[in-house]
Amino acid sequence: MAVVDEQHGAHVLRERNPDRGRLRERTAAPLLTPVPDPADDSSERTLTPQAVRTRLMMADAAAGFVGVLAMTGWLLAFGYFARTTAMAHVALAAASTPAFVVGALSNRLYQARANARITEELSNIVRCTIVGALWMELIAYLIGVDGFSHLWVVLVSASIATSIAIERLIARRIFARLRSNARLRRRIVIVGTDSRAVELMQMFNHDPSLGYEVLGFVGNRGDVAGNKVIGSIEQLERVLERYGASGVVVSPSSIPDGQVNAMTRRLTDAGYHVMLSSALWDIDIARIRPQVVDGRTMIYVEPIARSGAPVVAKRVFDIAFASALLIISAPLLLASAIAIKLTSPGPVFFRQTRVGRNGVPFTMVKLRTMVADAEVRKSELQSMNEADGPLFKIKDDPRITRVGRFLRRYSIDELPQLVSVLTGAMSMVGPRPALPDEVERWDDATTERLRVLPGLTGLWQVSGRSETSFESYRRLDLFYVDNWSLTHDVRICARTIGVVITSRGAS
Repeated sequence: MAVVDEQHGAHVLRERNPDRGRLRERTAAPLLTPVPDPADDSSERTLTPQAVRTRLMMADAAAGFVGVLAMTGWLLAFGYFARTTAMAHVALAAASTPAFVVGALSNRLYQARANARITEELSNIVRCTIVGALWMELIAYLIGVDGFSHLWVVLVSASIATSIAIERLIARRIFARLRSNARLRRRIVIVGTDSRAVELMQMFNHDPSLGYEVLGFVGNRGDVAGNKVIGSIEQLERVLERYGASGVVVSPSSIPDGQVNAMTRRLTDAGYHVMLSSALWDIDIARIRPQVVDGRTMIYVEPIARSGAPVVAKRVFDIAFASALLIISAPLLLASAIAIKLTSPGPVFFRQTRVGRNGVPFTMVKLRTMVADAEVRKSELQSMNEADGPLFKIKDDPRITRVGRFLRRYSIDELPQLVSVLTGAMSMVGPRPALPDEVERWDDATTERLRVLPGLTGLWQVSGRSETSFESYRRLDLFYVDNWSLTHDVRICARTIGVVITSRGAS
């Protein structure tokens, strides 16, 4: 325990030595500024982590109960069970509730950091359900349930996992909305006063959906980019307690290694959350492997496959997916071509030169959605451009035809690009194929996106499409290039279906 005595601009920390049972004193650095009282913001409207956890547990319980009833009712309706046997199995599931709770807690279903990715959360749900299923089998064996069905355990477990997974997907959307509305935010302090600490604050303040409220800086300077430092390193616990903060984000480059180590141990022992900032940007967490070398924590970054079996698998996936989609969409393409021909003079297809992998140009083909002289009129509309950077976008582009607007809304005009996928000029997933004049205006970092084939869809398209800025477009495409995997491709294709159905971000 530390006791702070403020005397003549300095303070003394008295820490009780647990071994000797007496106080020892040491002089700390002078206070930079008095710690102000925390601002009285909308904390009454903010949900506490405990309240969120409680509600999530209740939602999980309700979803699990629905899963049991749904599958048991379905089996009962098809004559698999007699009514009394079905009720006995439902009672067995109810008696196994503690096992499901243990499974949820042991698999960290209520720790946000352990469920940051959807795949992680689904994996935790499955493991939790397996614990519950094994417990049901054990109880049935010990007490001898009449007409006990192992098939029922398998089917009900799958139904429970599916119900909870659906509920968690809905919860994710709700949590994202609450974070954006400042209803669900973690109060933190940034430890450090260097440029990286300022960048961290700007990141959290710029994007409320991240769910963090920065209370201030703690460090050894009195002012950081116009923000007062609210305490020194020695005051950290006092600042956290007074402001009701739940943890810290540390910029290690501004603090000596030994001090970071000691501070991390001290804070975690006191129940605070500690995050250490890294110099890595846009590296997928799936590529990171923590390692210990001579007692020091190291981060190993897994390389990305640029040749060999993974690339062959991607090509097989492209051919299979594009072929199937082209066959399925053939009637739609024919109907769209007829509609274009009947309603607008000019060719059915629009051909344009785009830049492919390694800067090699290729001809991209789409269904024509604009008037025939759209490219000639582009220069006349430069003043109406709503996009930043090299992009050119007009939300209500006057060159788009009535049929073309419908085709764009549901991305039907993109379907002819499946032929480019089959010929190898494009991939199903990759960076957006850029125009030559756009590439001429790129910097060296943006040019890195030409290392892979352009894609029919990609991270940029499923993250807002025409609504995202050029910087977002650039970062998302580079993130894909730096973290490519076939799993990512499958996931992006699945997300594309939802984006196309809802026509989100189309223009």
